[in-house]
Amino acid sequence: MAASTENKDNVMEAKASARHVRVTPQKARRMVDLIRGKQAVEAIAVLRFAPQYASDPVQKVLESAIANLRVKADKASEAFDETNLVISEAFVDEGPTMKRFRPRAQGRAARINKRTSHITVVVTPKTTKGGTR
Repeated sequence: MAASTENKDNVMEAKASARHVRVTPQKARRMVDLIRGKQAVEAIAVLRFAPQYASDPVQKVLESAIANLRVKADKASEAFDETNLVISEAFVDEGPTMKRFRPRAQGRAARINKRTSHITVVVTPKTTKGGTR
């Protein structure tokens, strides 16, 4: 559920993803749209109190991305401040669909699609107006 990278401008960033999550992409995108561009601490609070089922996996991915950045900052011997993080990218891709059949009247069958999602969140430290952190 994790991968961390460093972008071209030498700004530290961390990425986390969860694949094959059993929630529909449409419902997961509602949660991701709520937190995109927000500060990480504020986004965790929003997800913690959101009543939707999809908020739990999105919150776990966000917390994993924060932990990935903490590990990366420790390896680089840089200061880490969780309150200074912002969600730079967050998106949901559609995963494989499990197809199931349910018996219906008069010998017919109806298909049920059980959709899955791939959730990805990227966090970066917030930059100041001078162009540096």
